[in-house]
Amino acid sequence: MKAMYTGFAAIVLIAVAASFGLQQIGYATDERQSGAAVRLK
Repeated sequence: MKAMYTGFAAIVLIAVAASFGLQQIGYATDERQSGAAVRLK
């Protein structure tokens, strides 16, 4: 049971870190899928 909870915590940690990291380097979905004529911010 302890190993399962550790695995769940690792999944959440990896997901949050990946989301934050990809947004910081400019690889967010909205930036990659929009064209030059779209204002995002």
